[in-house]
Amino acid sequence: MTDAILSTRSLSKSFGALQASDSVSLDLRAGEIHALIGPNGAGKSTLIAQISGALRPDSGSVIFDGQDVTPLPTVARARLGLGRTFQISALAMEFTVLQNAVLGALGQRGRAFRVLGKVMRDKALLESAESALQEVGLSEFRNTVTAELSHGQRRQLEVAVALTLKPKVFLMDEPMAGLGAEGSQRLTGFLDGLRHRAPILLVEHDMDAVFALADRISVLVYGRIIATGTADEIRANAEVRQAYLGEEDAA
Repeated sequence: MTDAILSTRSLSKSFGALQASDSVSLDLRAGEIHALIGPNGAGKSTLIAQISGALRPDSGSVIFDGQDVTPLPTVARARLGLGRTFQISALAMEFTVLQNAVLGALGQRGRAFRVLGKVMRDKALLESAESALQEVGLSEFRNTVTAELSHGQRRQLEVAVALTLKPKVFLMDEPMAGLGAEGSQRLTGFLDGLRHRAPILLVEHDMDAVFALADRISVLVYGRIIATGTADEIRANAEVRQAYLGEEDAA
């Protein structure tokens, strides 16, 4: 697709006899949320790891913003604008909200910090961090220790950290994990507005959130994409219902 900002081309990855990714091709277009769903063990996190650069595919390629980034490590992809949030929080819980955001902004420069106090006096880093916190609605919590945030607020902080990297794309690995119904609904509304900042490739088990947010949905089963389409098309797909949605209904 000429309007795809991110695409995978026949990505394959195996671990011994397990084929975790089986010639996976998908794309993410400007302004959209493309959800990736599938049962546990389908290979979703393995695929995201290959896209982010945390895992090298056995074959195939990742194209980001017109560039083949397959050989590039995670940090290099992040500097190009590939922003990732994690299923398990990667935040520094002992740091304040602002400190976490500032460290994210420092990462955009491709540097690690040695003296936190010195970093926190950097005007440009502070401005970038404050802007990101304002965008996600966490400015009033800037001096709160991250461990004291609610689960949903930590998810928002992860997005703020990603925003400091000036992302062109978001990769989100189960952002609703651990949230209750109210928290999921609140985060769904937040992500709906975020797509206009950068498109989102969303891995998620919360099907209410997926059907509410996704412009397109791809279904991954045993490492293979079995269908891609709109929410209505996925709901109506007999193979998907048998392989995944029907499994959910029976649970």
